[in-house]
Amino acid sequence: MIRNNLRNVAIIAHVDHGKTTLVNELLKQGGAFRENQVVADRVMDSNDLERERGITILAKNTAVTYNDVKINIVDTPGHADFGGEVERILKMVDGVILLVDSYEGPMPQTRFVLQHALELNHKVIIVVNKIDRPDARPDDVVNEVLELLLDLNATDEQLDSPVLFASARAGTASLSPYDENATDLKPLFESIVNYFDPPQGEDEEPLQMLVSAIDYNDYVGRIAIGRIERGTMKQGQEIVLADYHQSRPNLRAKVVTMYQFDGLGRSPIESASVGDIVAVSGVENVNIGDTICAPTAVEPLPFVKISEPTMEMTFLVNNSPFAGKEGKFVTSRNLRERLFRELLKDVSLRVEETDTTEAFNVSGRGEMHLSILIENMRREGYEFQVSTPRVLLKEIDGKKCEPMERLVVDIPEDAMGSVMEKMGVRKGEMQSMNTVGNRIKLEFIIPTRGLFGYRSEFLTDTKGEGILTSVFDSYQPYKGDIPRRNTGSLIAHETGDSTTYGIFNIQNLGVMFIDPAVPVYAGMLVGEASKSDDIVVNVCKKKHMTAIRSAGKDEALRLVPPRKMSLEQALEYIADDELVEVTPVSMRLRKKILDHGMRMRIQFQGKK
Repeated sequence: MIRNNLRNVAIIAHVDHGKTTLVNELLKQGGAFRENQVVADRVMDSNDLERERGITILAKNTAVTYNDVKINIVDTPGHADFGGEVERILKMVDGVILLVDSYEGPMPQTRFVLQHALELNHKVIIVVNKIDRPDARPDDVVNEVLELLLDLNATDEQLDSPVLFASARAGTASLSPYDENATDLKPLFESIVNYFDPPQGEDEEPLQMLVSAIDYNDYVGRIAIGRIERGTMKQGQEIVLADYHQSRPNLRAKVVTMYQFDGLGRSPIESASVGDIVAVSGVENVNIGDTICAPTAVEPLPFVKISEPTMEMTFLVNNSPFAGKEGKFVTSRNLRERLFRELLKDVSLRVEETDTTEAFNVSGRGEMHLSILIENMRREGYEFQVSTPRVLLKEIDGKKCEPMERLVVDIPEDAMGSVMEKMGVRKGEMQSMNTVGNRIKLEFIIPTRGLFGYRSEFLTDTKGEGILTSVFDSYQPYKGDIPRRNTGSLIAHETGDSTTYGIFNIQNLGVMFIDPAVPVYAGMLVGEASKSDDIVVNVCKKKHMTAIRSAGKDEALRLVPPRKMSLEQALEYIADDELVEVTPVSMRLRKKILDHGMRMRIQFQGKK
């Protein structure tokens, strides 16, 4: 059976190359909205964090209709840390639209997602986006994409992929970069319908559906999302849940409700057949990678191997003097339940219990991956502490190996010297260098731990004009020690509220992190010292009352504005003996051991 009225497509690209904006326009021109409907920009980024950061974190399904052909579209994340989302979503589709920025060209994540699509033998439509940029160089970018396809051992058919030129923001596409008469996305719709193969399979055979994504709803529990590979699924049907790796026994269940994707919503259906992407509720304990089978033929499908985590952090119960004042969920039981619940929908995450009930080791694909989890938990009312990120080492052929990143930097020419110097210190090996106008594009292979704390330095070195992107490359033999931070911390001496007088007296020792009238506790970090050693300071110091007061003397105290860190910057900044305390209201940096005397004793014993 061939489903000529259906196409399943994923849009893949590097971060910020315009995937979500393109889906927005496909929905508009595919009739998903009323003519007078007010539609938000990047309507697929429904999560608050996604809208704030301008990135897609979760893969999402939608569908449009063009000339009576239903097109299921999956919008995928572009950031390397959410690659696990992309890898499994590709199992649901028959072709991919590869989106490439008309100036930046193929970037590290472009290579990563394209490699997975080619391994699955998917057909590719290349779309050069942002063609209306003043610095666009479409012809060069097309050549760079073809070189990338050759580099990834694409088949002859994949090398002959159709190329379109689009402006997702303007909602136009054409077959030539110099076509000024383009008015809509019709050429892209036509290419999807004519070039991608329709789904096909045996609808008379027993049911088989691979679960590629999980949604969760407080009313119905877990919702399995996947594509029907074989047979027909009906509401109320008895099914068996099977795991290809046989990590658990088969489970019997029943299809309670079924939904298909329609525009931005889901509409209930009573049956679905080969090629349909559906959401199914009523199947308890379903996991990503399971196969929903007919009881008469339990044949689980192989599931794509998700890349292993490369980085871990320790999540701890908050035990600071301010613990429990700002959060709703503060106990180890709350923390444990929330972390293990995240595993149900995030296949790239690992959570391990430690020898204490107060701490959990959480492994992920990168700092962004773990910081998004931390930010989500903070917004939900959780209060906890996290350690500095650590890379996960492996032993390969008897050698200690560490994860390496493929790093691409796009910088102004005058910043090249400082960037090259920093890369040398951090064990980066240059792979290529290209000049585009007055900017230089450098590619390095660098240890993952070499990037810890570098992003903020990089922005300073390039005066905010540099672009830095990286993606996991491979495991290679350990490269030796890499110096982390070469500055110490300014540590609060006592608990109380910071004062203008106290901060004024110590701000010449380094860079402050706090304003006046901020509650602090002994052992909390209040600034970065300009020297390499930690300095204990009293930011709560008050001016002694004297009989002689000069008018306006207090107003003369001028404070340097403090450095306010984002969560990622805080995680990059802290040393091994420091933690980040995260609550729904505040983010504080602190020493693991708050007592100054005990810290000194441990430091003295370590030097012996």
